Amino acid sequence: MDVAHHMLLYGCTMPGQTEEVYNCNEMSSANQPGLKNGSPCAKGSQIIYAWARDAPKLNLPNGVAFKVGGNSQVQYLVLQVHYADVSTFVEDGKTDDSGVSLIYTEEPQPKAAGVYFLGTNGFIPPKSTEFMESACRITENVVLHPFAFRVHTHSLGRVVSGYRVRRGLNGKDKWNLIGKKNPMRPQMFYPVENEMTIEKDDILASRCTMVSDRTRITRIGATNEDEMCNFYLMYWMHGTEPLKSKYCFTMGPPFYRWGRGGLPLNHIPEKEASSI
Repeated sequence: MDVAHHMLLYGCTMPGQTEEVYNCNEMSSANQPGLKNGSPCAKGSQIIYAWARDAPKLNLPNGVAFKVGGNSQVQYLVLQVHYADVSTFVEDGKTDDSGVSLIYTEEPQPKAAGVYFLGTNGFIPPKSTEFMESACRITENVVLHPFAFRVHTHSLGRVVSGYRVRRGLNGKDKWNLIGKKNPMRPQMFYPVENEMTIEKDDILASRCTMVSDRTRITRIGATNEDEMCNFYLMYWMHGTEPLKSKYCFTMGPPFYRWGRGGLPLNHIPEKEASSI
């Protein structure tokens, strides 16, 4: 991680550019002259894999695979690399070989893999502890089997947690922990904490507990001077296609909280969600 801080592998229907290498729009402050600009995907974006902080390799369960090519929505794979330090191959003229190795089969698998991504916008005030939270309802008639999760922040993150929230007939929310980790540890995909299924009308919720000793506001952004609050849920489901909905974003603090906003939640595990 001395060179590449983290990497995201996107599946695209159409890539942001057709060149083999191009500048990412969200990294506009670090654009390399001579390269075109574009988002990772121009159409049909989904995250397939993410790596950070010297994480080890990921092995999928037997019979589980990401469908790519053919008649799938994934016609291109685009690797986005977020660099921590580029001096070794910019100043010294060396090249970078950071990347991801994939194993594939042409034999169809019985279970479709997918990644559901939860993130926030917002900002962290100076000298404060802030909760960056997101929550979205599953609206598709599916049964998801989560098997792995991954968390990601920059330097201010202390705990990132993810939950399945199921509302009872009495209106009380029951929170089931999917997983939580210290984002300063290797940011790999870890096995889920509890075996469960996620069904229509369930709510997926995440929280990043951020602690700032800075004397300035820290906003969500792409650089190390900014922050990120990301929770990745990897799941399988029967069939060949994963969820159509793949992202959950909120405005983040101070505009959105679990207890208020478009999807107010109750019986929130305040202490548990912010402690390891």
